[in-house]
Amino acid sequence: MTYQTTRLAATTLEAIGHTPLVRLNKVVRPNSADLYVKLEYYNPTGSYKDRMALAMIEEAERSGALQPGMTVVECTGGSTGTSLAFVCAVKGYRFEVVTSDAFAKEKLQSMGAFGAELVIVPSKDGKITPDLIPTMRERARQMAQRPNAYFTDQINNPNSKKGYRRIGEEILEQLNRPIDAFCGGIGTAGMLMGVSSALRSAGQSSRIIALEPASAPLLSKGEAGPHRVEGIAIGIVPPLLDKALYDEARTVEEAEAREMARRLAREEGIFAGISSGLNIAAAVELAQELGPGRTVVTVACDSGMKYLAGDLFSMH
Repeated sequence: MTYQTTRLAATTLEAIGHTPLVRLNKVVRPNSADLYVKLEYYNPTGSYKDRMALAMIEEAERSGALQPGMTVVECTGGSTGTSLAFVCAVKGYRFEVVTSDAFAKEKLQSMGAFGAELVIVPSKDGKITPDLIPTMRERARQMAQRPNAYFTDQINNPNSKKGYRRIGEEILEQLNRPIDAFCGGIGTAGMLMGVSSALRSAGQSSRIIALEPASAPLLSKGEAGPHRVEGIAIGIVPPLLDKALYDEARTVEEAEAREMARRLAREEGIFAGISSGLNIAAAVELAQELGPGRTVVTVACDSGMKYLAGDLFSMH
């Protein structure tokens, strides 16, 4: 696999995408399918949300809904907010974000570093409860009623799928072989839907699996619940989730996701967060089920650097 290193970028926005796809060797069990992971923390803010943020902003500009001098508004746990703050900084928009103390301190600090103005909604015991995201969304909706405000509304914005579709297209370019299964955690569902649409447009018959924490099995059992896997299981069935574009929903124990995140760093040199651990824990199971000669793909959503203040990589 080769990468172009001589290409000049006019702005940092052009550095989004074209992330590496790597094969896992040590966390995969014997007699399993080949397992590949797209390292999305190679994006400028260390998250695949850069793709979504750029797509939502540029489509809004194209339609005329977002114009110079306006303020962008969103509610987010941090990665989307950091990505939007980054894109708005480069493009010159003011950005206001509704977030919560339930999310990693590093994410809140990152949003502020890119110039975002934060509105903090207190959480219950630092957990992502079923009512937290709806409360944040309502606050953002109210803020967006002001003149010259534009609500990117990531949960309902179909343009996010356009940004994520490129992940699927890049995987196809990089692997050039049949992809038997692809899995990913469900937050807004944009990533899984975008990748699924790209694979199916290319004629792939990939099995698409939606993932969620075992303590919040809304898609698989119809039961919402508290959890600490940032970025997924938002307490509602996301409007962007199209049942025609995925085959099944599975749950992963949060403890298993956390242990996989730690193993990835120690054994594969992949420094990623909890949702990445969840994705890869499920992909390891899929690879064992499918067996040799098959191919499973998933994504490492963001960098482990965003979780250093929490207990994920605690030395105790």
